[in-house]
Amino acid sequence: MNFQRIILLFSFFAAGCSKPSEKIIVATAANVQYVMQDIKKEFEKESGKKIEIVVSSSGKLTTQIREGAPFDVFVSADTKYPQEIYSKGGSDEKPKIYALGKLVLWSKDIDAPELTLEILNTEKVKKIAIPNPDLAPYGVAALQALEKQPYATALRNKLVYGESISQTAQYISSGSVEAGFNALSIVLSPEMKDKGHWILIDSTSYKPIEQAAILLRHSEDSPKKETSKQFYDFLYSQKAREIFKKYGYK
Repeated sequence: MNFQRIILLFSFFAAGCSKPSEKIIVATAANVQYVMQDIKKEFEKESGKKIEIVVSSSGKLTTQIREGAPFDVFVSADTKYPQEIYSKGGSDEKPKIYALGKLVLWSKDIDAPELTLEILNTEKVKKIAIPNPDLAPYGVAALQALEKQPYATALRNKLVYGESISQTAQYISSGSVEAGFNALSIVLSPEMKDKGHWILIDSTSYKPIEQAAILLRHSEDSPKKETSKQFYDFLYSQKAREIFKKYGYK
């Protein structure tokens, strides 16, 4: 038996013994990234199945899904993007809300008692970071909160836009800006909880941040379909709900 034939036989045997991967890919909005790490651990421990998490802004993830990215579940920071995917045939199931997000004002150096919306209009704050409202729902909420202030026009010149919650968090936690808006889940995460000071923004000053997830049609390939549905259902379980609560979600 020559060497080439041995290689061909080995390749055939390996192909026959391998089975399609059950590992699924979960597209995750940046504000949910730390929560999702905890949910991933619990799901993998409970199910014995593996998931991979891809993090970006909801807008960018939606663009990637439109372009055929092989995601199986999309965990968004709003309802608009999942609904858009559903209406264009990207899923057989309507998206479902899994949590309500909360907006915070955050600063590395300004102490919490002094940290207010009013201080943004003083010399102490030269730059204010917000997530890009074209891509990130928390950026939309931040603009809504600012527009209700009497000095909203003056603040627009101070705005610095991050591509996502994550980039905005870097601007704030590094001190590149004096203050900025972000998700409560980020400042409560183990990675960020001691990096500066924050206050909750009155939830009546912005529209409710309803966050929804959707089971994508990429999940139709067996055996990923079963794993995807199992993970999607786990997002709405009592165990996952407790994890969301720990990070400040309603």
